[in-house]
Amino acid sequence: MNRLNKLAVNSEGFIFDPTTGDSYTVNPTGLFIINSLREGKEIDQIAEELSKEFEETPEEISSDISDFITHLNTYNIY
Repeated sequence: MNRLNKLAVNSEGFIFDPTTGDSYTVNPTGLFIINSLREGKEIDQIAEELSKEFEETPEEISSDISDFITHLNTYNIY
């Protein structure tokens, strides 16, 4: 189950899950991805936005985002 919208997320990348009491930290890119997913954006949209910041194609970035989401799934966050 997607619990992203139940998480407390601050601007420094600290994430607290009030359901489990677990806390996590992410880097600025991870924070951008999480906030974008919480806004309902699709992976392709997020990748397009990130490709403007990094010297990678949206396709390469989409793969990285998918890997990040896999990690979120590991922690039952997404």
